[in-house]
Amino acid sequence: MIVATSNEIAGYRIVRHLGLVRGITVRSRSVVGNLVGGIQSIFGGKLSAFVQLAETARQEAYDHMCEHAAQGGANAVVCMRYDANEIMDGITEVLAYGTAVWVEPA
Repeated sequence: MIVATSNEIAGYRIVRHLGLVRGITVRSRSVVGNLVGGIQSIFGGKLSAFVQLAETARQEAYDHMCEHAAQGGANAVVCMRYDANEIMDGITEVLAYGTAVWVEPA
């Protein structure tokens, strides 16, 4: 699956637009993650416990989006974006979305 944040993919031409695709995940921090993150925040700098949570959530949403696109017959996604919202304290929704397309080499 080719995924691009741009409207086009260099070296390819879009021959069919297949519509919006999305991948959603909802994640929460564990008690241990909150404890580790809280301790790290005392010392400042990068909060690796929270970075790992964010990376995992984005990757999971991205994978779901690619699966959704493939199920719809796409071989690429253009205009891909991420969005995140806090649903409740410590619970975050991460959304990956874009336009599913069929591309062929130019």
